[in-house]
Amino acid sequence: MKIEFTLNAKPVSVDVAPSTRLADMLRETLSLTGTHIGCDTVQCGACTILLDGEAVKSCSLLAVAVDGRSVTTVEGLAEADGTLHPMQAAFRDNHGLQCGFCTPGMLMSAVDLANRNPDPSEAEVRGWLEGNICRCTGYQNIVKSVMAGAAVMNQRS
Repeated sequence: MKIEFTLNAKPVSVDVAPSTRLADMLRETLSLTGTHIGCDTVQCGACTILLDGEAVKSCSLLAVAVDGRSVTTVEGLAEADGTLHPMQAAFRDNHGLQCGFCTPGMLMSAVDLANRNPDPSEAEVRGWLEGNICRCTGYQNIVKSVMAGAAVMNQRS
């Protein structure tokens, strides 16, 4: 089945089997391996992408569901010249990174939160990230990173 959609601000046309999951198409067909698959049960959040600007778990969606829509992966956050998105820079600057497996999903969820709420409280950040599991940290630096990234995003808008 042929689907057409916008991927990281560029038009894409892909032939996929109707049963192909979005996460698999991104990783295997389009070689965008920043979208991680951790649990296959929508529990860990490592596969989170933005679909029409909203954070969704790509392991739970069929690729055909994005036909005519807009998908942003972690690869689409940075500028073309390599300048990091404010949320990526905040994760780097505030040590929100450990092994990096959860980071793409955390980033995508954090960007969605910051777009909805430019000044989230610590409790709001923690609540928003409940669907994203990090096995390395106590989340303290991730929460700090999200709050810092949201503040910079808020200044830019």
